[in-house]
Amino acid sequence: MNITLKNNFLYFQNYKLRCSVGKRGFSSKKKEGDFKTPKGTFKFKYILYRKDRIIKLRSKLKKVVIKKDMGWCDDVKSRHYNKKISFPFNGSAEKLWLKNNIYDIILVLDYNFHPIIKKKGSAIFLHLAKKNYQATKGCVAINKKNMQLLVSKLDKKSKLIID
Repeated sequence: MNITLKNNFLYFQNYKLRCSVGKRGFSSKKKEGDFKTPKGTFKFKYILYRKDRIIKLRSKLKKVVIKKDMGWCDDVKSRHYNKKISFPFNGSAEKLWLKNNIYDIILVLDYNFHPIIKKKGSAIFLHLAKKNYQATKGCVAINKKNMQLLVSKLDKKSKLIID
């Protein structure tokens, strides 16, 4: 199943889901910290989720429980760049265990992995949107109800097309 992002909506099957994207729009030349959502076709690597907040999560994708010490390296000088890490960590990294709910469910997109290129962008996810669908730092975000619907439909062949 392919999901297409167009005009701040995700389209798949007979669904049209509102989403938010990067504060500065889209780019086919994504750079770390540019607040742009990368253009391209991306597979879903796996799901990260907060077991304490998400009781039931049905999906054919691999699921990984977010722990309090988990993060994602965004340090372009680190050999762990664009990889999941554990705190304490020497270098810059984003926390995955947050007070707000945007990272309660995270679909990790296969962006900048094969190979990982420094400064090309890290932590590109499909995650939960803030209530007002506030722009992201480069990710795609949808509401919780729609996320649960989406993850129940995905499989290993599913792709997100951002054009």
